[in-house]
Amino acid sequence: MTVLDDTVATAAWDPCETWSRDQLVAHQTASLTRQLERVGRDSAFYRRRFAELGFDPRDVRSLEDLRRLPLTKKADYSASIAAAAPWGEFAAVPRERIARIHFSSGTTAAPVPQYWTAKDLERWADLYARYAHGQGIGPGDLFQCLFTYTWFVGGLGATAGFQRLGATVIPAGSQETERQIRTVFEFGTTVLCGTPSFMVHLGAVAREMGYDPAASTVRRIIVGGEPGGAVPATRRRIEELWGARCCDAYGSLEFQPIGFDCPVQDGPHLAEDFAYAEIIDAETGEPVEDGTPGVLVLTHLDKEAGPLVRWWTGDVVCRDSRPCACGRTHARLVGGVRGRADDMLVIRGINLFPSAVEEVVRSTPGLSDEYRIVVDASVRSADTGLPNAIRLQVEALADADATRVAAALAAAVKDRLRVRAVVETLPPGTLPRAQHKAKRLVVAP
Repeated sequence: MTVLDDTVATAAWDPCETWSRDQLVAHQTASLTRQLERVGRDSAFYRRRFAELGFDPRDVRSLEDLRRLPLTKKADYSASIAAAAPWGEFAAVPRERIARIHFSSGTTAAPVPQYWTAKDLERWADLYARYAHGQGIGPGDLFQCLFTYTWFVGGLGATAGFQRLGATVIPAGSQETERQIRTVFEFGTTVLCGTPSFMVHLGAVAREMGYDPAASTVRRIIVGGEPGGAVPATRRRIEELWGARCCDAYGSLEFQPIGFDCPVQDGPHLAEDFAYAEIIDAETGEPVEDGTPGVLVLTHLDKEAGPLVRWWTGDVVCRDSRPCACGRTHARLVGGVRGRADDMLVIRGINLFPSAVEEVVRSTPGLSDEYRIVVDASVRSADTGLPNAIRLQVEALADADATRVAAALAAAVKDRLRVRAVVETLPPGTLPRAQHKAKRLVVAP
């Protein structure tokens, strides 16, 4: 079994990682002023929005002044594409300066483009290098990237960043599970990245093929695309399966990357020199204090091609702005991404995120790693139509007592989450396995 290496590098890749809070705020304020002037001049969308509001970027004196502007949401972005197809109205550079176009995954709406200049791509790669360096990754490592490479941002940022560190990169993508496993063992891969669901699935298939994942050369597993990397039971499951440290990473199409675990692993550090972060109440739009969950809103501080101002990520997070034990001063998202604001369930007045359910499922013996949360007519009140419980579909292992496991899981959900769960046990292999993002929540009329 690979020994977990706790002697990871703590030295900063960029001096800004250890700036004082005063230095960070000064940098953000100066960068924000320049950025707002530029987008107000060069982005058709923001030029019109600022004019309609009577907003003059030259009047910005502090970060708090940003709150005078409304949020920018995906509906705004999609509408801009429709109004000026196919490029839209957000780009803030001439078309000939756009070096890269990626598209949204299209899982909830039609895919939309996002843009990068050559300078933006350099910034993207350097941020990935910064985060990976903090995990002790560098020359001599063999990095096998299992994020997708087609259309979506996926693995290209990680590939560029790890190459910058001096690591050898295999841009493997998220297909051909058995080939991925053979490559790990034949070439001696030391770092893997992918979604938490795929990392668990990969380990399970490796065992079926006669390989022991914990006996591989893999020493780091970087996960993203799902909240699982910050769910203690899921992280523990991955680390025990692979005998390697599991690190959480967080990014999106619009902001790449947003945060990454440091060696302390007390929540991904934000790149506060790259994006200004607000945490706001989903209902009122007012800022919340550190330690209080809210929706993350981001503003680019130096992106050229596709800058966004007060972008509503929809992700619920909890910020801690105190310096970290690793020496870095950029704020952390404690517990990672708790869930999507639009995925939050309210069960008899209790706010419930799928990630909280995942922690309970993964902590219950006798179950496979797959599960699904279903909210349908069977768990809705006949009077109000509102859910009064959740239905959990899980797979009981062949040697487990399905009835006893179901009762134990239902009791654990009630005890730890204070909601009722109707548990449906299924044979192993029934639920779909994900190679990209797993769909854990199904809401039916």
